[in-house]
Amino acid sequence: MYPLLRPLLFALDPARAHAIAMAALAPVEHLALLRFALKSTLQSTDPRLVVRTMGLEFPSPVGLAAGLDKNADRARAFAALGFGHVELGTVTAEAQAANPVPNLFRLPADRALVNRLGFPNEGAAHVAKRIASRRGRVGVPIGVSIGKSRSVPLEPLAGVLDDYRASFRAVRDVADFVVVNISSPNTKDLRAMQAAETARPLFEALQAEASRGPKKVPLLVKIAPDLADDAIDAIVDEAKRAGLAGVVATNTTIARTGLATPSDVVERIGAGGLSGKPLFTRALSVVKRVRARLGPDACVIGVGGIDSAEAALAMLRVGADLVQVYTGFVYEGPMLPGAIARGLLRAMEAEGAADLGQLVRGSSQPANGARHAAVLN
Repeated sequence: MYPLLRPLLFALDPARAHAIAMAALAPVEHLALLRFALKSTLQSTDPRLVVRTMGLEFPSPVGLAAGLDKNADRARAFAALGFGHVELGTVTAEAQAANPVPNLFRLPADRALVNRLGFPNEGAAHVAKRIASRRGRVGVPIGVSIGKSRSVPLEPLAGVLDDYRASFRAVRDVADFVVVNISSPNTKDLRAMQAAETARPLFEALQAEASRGPKKVPLLVKIAPDLADDAIDAIVDEAKRAGLAGVVATNTTIARTGLATPSDVVERIGAGGLSGKPLFTRALSVVKRVRARLGPDACVIGVGGIDSAEAALAMLRVGADLVQVYTGFVYEGPMLPGAIARGLLRAMEAEGAADLGQLVRGSSQPANGARHAAVLN
């Protein structure tokens, strides 16, 4: 049905189409019987797809990327569509509006989006209350992405640390894991936080916060695809040094090379982060580099251009434990997470793999320490 609806949605302004899609999910979010019916049809219960990482169990490796549900309005609905986890936000300590419109654009010829939204959200504390009221009925791990409030300057750094701490404190009790977003191109100077000398005190401050309280919340950092290889190594080394649970690779890109969309159209759109299929090759290489640098134990989440089981499997095979979808969801529709899960199961059967770990390794032979494992009775 979505191929029939997509031309109608794409005829609308992207922001309006997004609002309509979120409104259409309201009945699923608020009606338990409808969620049950969808889960029964769309959510994978096949133990071969289970992933265990960060001390959590994910029913499928396919998750929702941050940015689609900024205020946690539809967490239960997205889980019912078959996502194995949902990452909500990005939230900031201070509530803030979006950057001036227009701030969201489609590039259909490239199956891509460009956004310069800039972390619009109702504030970390407000969003956390909403998650708390619904989290027991989400049914999959919940991640929350935290970012820097727009009003907080990069210097002095103490102000930035306090800002991130405030967001973390607000969401820590409602999140199964927290992603530190220091890589969006749409908040002034934010990407400078990826420099080792700046990332180090931030990671240390948040790890100190994460260690307090009844549970230690896993922390990951989300990095940009536009970093040079040595800068990727440096930020991964800082994450490893601080004992972070993992890395999310990657955020959107500011690059505009190799697009099918006419250059004059791209120029008129202007600044912003590009997501979708053009990002896939770079995201794949960054995930591969991150895994090699990080080692086998920490979690790597691959993001960028995932719109099929083939793309998801390629990302898993270069080192991702989990993958996330955003732009692919816009182009492929609400059946995408289930379609990816079914495609992975078909690939297992075709290759004689007993579980996702064996499929990712490309072998039917068992191996110790596999990050992807079926549920063992």
